[in-house]
Amino acid sequence: MSEPQVSLVKKMWVFLFLLCVYTFCSADQYRQRAEKLMKETPLIDGHNDLPWQLLLRYHNQLSKVDLNKLNETQTNIPKLRTGLVGGQFWSAYTPCDTQYKDAVRQTLEQIDVIHRMCQIYPETFQCVSSTKEINESFKNGKVASLIGVEGGHSIDSNMATLRLFYQLGVRYMTLTHSCNTPWADNWLVDTGDDSVQSNGLSTYGKKIIHEMNRLGIIIDLAHTSMKTMNDVLQISKAPVIFSHSSAYALCNSRRNVPDEILKTVSEKGGIVMVNFYNYYVTCKPTAKLSDVADHFDHIKKIAGYQSVGFGGDYDGVSRLPEGLEDVSFYPDLVAELLKRNWTDKDVKAALGGNFLRVFEQVEQVKSNSSGDDEPIPYDEVQNECRTAYGYQNQKNSGTPLVLFPTVVTLAYLVYYTLV
Repeated sequence: MSEPQVSLVKKMWVFLFLLCVYTFCSADQYRQRAEKLMKETPLIDGHNDLPWQLLLRYHNQLSKVDLNKLNETQTNIPKLRTGLVGGQFWSAYTPCDTQYKDAVRQTLEQIDVIHRMCQIYPETFQCVSSTKEINESFKNGKVASLIGVEGGHSIDSNMATLRLFYQLGVRYMTLTHSCNTPWADNWLVDTGDDSVQSNGLSTYGKKIIHEMNRLGIIIDLAHTSMKTMNDVLQISKAPVIFSHSSAYALCNSRRNVPDEILKTVSEKGGIVMVNFYNYYVTCKPTAKLSDVADHFDHIKKIAGYQSVGFGGDYDGVSRLPEGLEDVSFYPDLVAELLKRNWTDKDVKAALGGNFLRVFEQVEQVKSNSSGDDEPIPYDEVQNECRTAYGYQNQKNSGTPLVLFPTVVTLAYLVYYTLV
């Protein structure tokens, strides 16, 4: 190799070295900036299913698990600390097959385990129920722990249950999960995998919305049908959230939010908290951190920076993007947004500013007036597990009314058989 060639090779190696140094330093700079912003403004995540994992793995027996050492889940205390999580909505979830059965009891158990997390780990978790308490918790270096009920079937179509959930600290309710309630249609209606029942919200469903506004419970539209979304956005006096959904334009899952709804959410002052589940990010088994950032970019483009937030869905999904495998990776995603020229103002809004604004407006709409005490029409909820006490013109001796024809027929047959 000639001397000019050697000189050229040396220059190339110097260039590559300097490029690597610049890239490393630049990435480190974004990461440091991300951590700084996250220490100034709480990252408030809209949805985490750790309580569900505690039920599945330990039957909610917290004496059998140490959340400082739990390694089988996407969430534990060290991971939350590394991820600089400032606030977390813990999901009080029970599956759709509990509807008309023991959904209320199951949900109460999940609310209870969230409260016990705060009691057993007071140095880490502080159960909160207001914007003021969120800010106090963050100031004290704790994870502000809020409760969201995932699925309207959890209230068993009952206003009193909704009110009692509020008293227990519930601050949002997802109107449906992956099943219709007697008063609202879920997202599977839009895929054709479930039938239309209420054509969005029923008359009673609209009363549920008004009662949620009155109480100060945030309305969560994740998992709902398009018609349900539009009905709620039309009648709710308070802004709404999508606690764990992404952008439909980038992944055409009906669990995601179409552009036309994004625009309405923005007009109404609501937010979409981006879900990290691969099948809602890329509609494929695999995804990368950058794919999630694309959803942030899209929502920001369509609805504005004031309409986006974080809703990872950790411990509720099986497949997560490369680089976002657990809650410890949040700063990397924030750094990616900064790398994409998001301003500090944009990032602080997405971290928690947007949610706090929504929550404050929900608190302002809240009223001390008496609540709606009209029950859902009996024929809309009649089933073998439900009695009719309190309904006029419905006789009930303790046996569900739908069983009376069977009971009478059996008694008749037994009588004449014996005779």
